[in-house]
Amino acid sequence: MVFLKYTPLQSQSRAILKLVDKNLVSKDYVEYQFIQQSQIPTSHFQPGLPRLPIPELKLTCERYLAAQRPLLIDESYTKTETNVNRFRDGVGKQLQRILKDYDGKNKHTSYISELWFDKYLRSRTPLPLNCNPILVFNNDDKPEYNDQLIRTTNLIVSSLRFYRTLKSELLQPDIYHLQPAKSDNERFNYIASKLPPKLAYIYAYFNKAFPLDMSQYPNLFQTTRIPEIDKDRLVDNPESKHITVQYKGHFYAFKVLTVSNDIIPASQILDNLKFILNDTIEPSKHPVGILTTLERNKWATIRHELAENGNETQLKTIDSALFHISLDDDMPGNDPCKITTQFLHGDGTNRWFDKSFSLIVAKDGVTAVNFEHAWGDGVAVLRYTEEVFKDSKNKPRIHPDTKTTEESSLSVNRLDIHLNDHLKSCIDQAKVEYKAICDNLDVNYTIFEGIGKDTCKKNKVSPDAVMQLGFQVGYHKLTGNFVSTYESCSTAAFKHGRTEAIRPCTTATKAFTLALNSQNKPSVPELKSMIQKCSSIHNRLIKEAAMGQGFDRHLFALKAMGEKNGIKNNIFDDPEYAHIGYDVMSTSTLNSPAIFSGGFGPVVPDGFGMGYAIKDEFLGALVTNYKDRTNGPDFIGALKKSFEEIFAILQAN
Repeated sequence: MVFLKYTPLQSQSRAILKLVDKNLVSKDYVEYQFIQQSQIPTSHFQPGLPRLPIPELKLTCERYLAAQRPLLIDESYTKTETNVNRFRDGVGKQLQRILKDYDGKNKHTSYISELWFDKYLRSRTPLPLNCNPILVFNNDDKPEYNDQLIRTTNLIVSSLRFYRTLKSELLQPDIYHLQPAKSDNERFNYIASKLPPKLAYIYAYFNKAFPLDMSQYPNLFQTTRIPEIDKDRLVDNPESKHITVQYKGHFYAFKVLTVSNDIIPASQILDNLKFILNDTIEPSKHPVGILTTLERNKWATIRHELAENGNETQLKTIDSALFHISLDDDMPGNDPCKITTQFLHGDGTNRWFDKSFSLIVAKDGVTAVNFEHAWGDGVAVLRYTEEVFKDSKNKPRIHPDTKTTEESSLSVNRLDIHLNDHLKSCIDQAKVEYKAICDNLDVNYTIFEGIGKDTCKKNKVSPDAVMQLGFQVGYHKLTGNFVSTYESCSTAAFKHGRTEAIRPCTTATKAFTLALNSQNKPSVPELKSMIQKCSSIHNRLIKEAAMGQGFDRHLFALKAMGEKNGIKNNIFDDPEYAHIGYDVMSTSTLNSPAIFSGGFGPVVPDGFGMGYAIKDEFLGALVTNYKDRTNGPDFIGALKKSFEEIFAILQAN
């Protein structure tokens, strides 16, 4: 794990800002090096953040049973209820004491943090489709700046500015302002910056401002996941000053920071990228990046051989890069399905899925971030994406009329990979296996125009609750069933918080779905009242999850304590516990002015991966599934019908 801490670079950078005030350092220099100059240091609030609470065992059991109720027939539910009550009054108490003792000995972090890292790193499934999500940037509204060379250069410069700002503690901390007029201003920033961290948090709290955990942010840069047998490693390289670039399956590296950690001129980055794009080398016949698509134990074994075959230096160069760039020759245009297919998996020949994140830029300038998930969650990646998109768009350093040199760049190092016959055979086999998996993935989307947040607000219902309700109705229309559904919720309000699960399939959504899909529908006022009840319950679940009061992570931790201490218990042996964790519908919402779309693969073979957004006057959902197990177009059709019916009810007088 890598957690944010003060560094010599931070002290150096704040000293530079003081020199600017005295006119001893150029403002232009500082403006180029830093994307922000926050008065409050980035990690200022960290020591004052509250710790993630361990919920009461009784409440967790009640919430767990409430989530199981709509999924089970009466007989199964009665059995599960008996097991849960026995657990609550017996071994559950013992595990709760052990968990609290574990938590008490690790007050520097949260009770879920180490266990969650361990969960991800022990997973043996391949990273693409199973783990790595994508965030797709909006195009620049100035078409000429979407040129692949121009856009990549500007995005790299903005990424480096973000990196330097983060490392220098000049990035504005994440703060949720409940009353922005009261706290999102210079006076608040000045006072908070002068107070000691714990008092600063209290001051923010009393001003209805809630600082969020920033500990995951450093893992964005200089970090990679190394495959090992049984459990991978996360490795950071704090002295790194270079980036790696993939093009036609080949790897290149060049330095982007000077000895004193200054960002090199944008024109030099442009020249280096132009040199790579003009390299006349043929596409790699045996692209080593495809190996990162393999099952983790298999990849660990092959990587060991790869290093022993004269590639240790090359691998270290890739691993230690600040971040990774993939330059593609494909042109997905503005088709969400093509975009998702290219950036979520592609053909694997021009990818390195192990890196903390890769910035992928297509031939037509369409850009996405594909990120490895073990090191952190979407909060840090989304902030990075938003800041870099805004900065590269509003303050581009390279323009269509920027001149490049015609001479070959001597600062670019192509990483030639040495392969024996066995390694070549492994690559060939990985290509075949990966293609079969990707060919089986289907991507579909729907955009529902004319209705959205505005309609929900007028009817005093939560837009997110309505979207989730649509998923329940649609799935039931298609299959006649109710299944475990997952919605991610961040617990970044707490020190080293990760995520909590919201379970949107409730007894209320089930009742409404059955009513709406029945032949004898209740009256419209009655159906509208049922929607409002669904919304009320959904809002409560969101609040509980955000405040660390969900049941999923608590039960996960109790189960881990039992396994560590050899304590057997009935609740986790109950098939219904595994059943509720089998997320047939895995969902995540994404609303950002920087983002065109987001996507991820299904988390189970017969499931759907669903990224969605609801705007003021339209809503949209992008759905992934495996063709051999489920029918994506039919599900999209059922979703459209569901939203038509739900919004017809909301809009009725």
